[in-house]
Amino acid sequence: MLHVLLAYHDGKQLDTPEETEVEIECWRGWFNRIGPVLVNPGNPVGAARTVSAEGVRDTGGDNHLSGYTIIHSESIEQAIELAKACPIIGDGSIEVAEIHEVSI
Repeated sequence: MLHVLLAYHDGKQLDTPEETEVEIECWRGWFNRIGPVLVNPGNPVGAARTVSAEGVRDTGGDNHLSGYTIIHSESIEQAIELAKACPIIGDGSIEVAEIHEVSI
């Protein structure tokens, strides 16, 4: 079984507590549907800075990271199918990537 990172990009801009509660309920529903494969529901993330050999940029790049989730999956294809039903689809996108376990 694979560990898979779902990295969320962009998404809805929520302006009111009511909009936030509706969005949270959508995410809860999706987490409940994928429950058996959920490893870490993750969290939204704040503004990012990009660190490189050229220095530090105050932006996270062109495709802003907005959050993450970690799941178990039989295959990348299965993870992609689960990602297609995620509430961020339509307003944002998801990168689906296998996590390579390394012992240090």
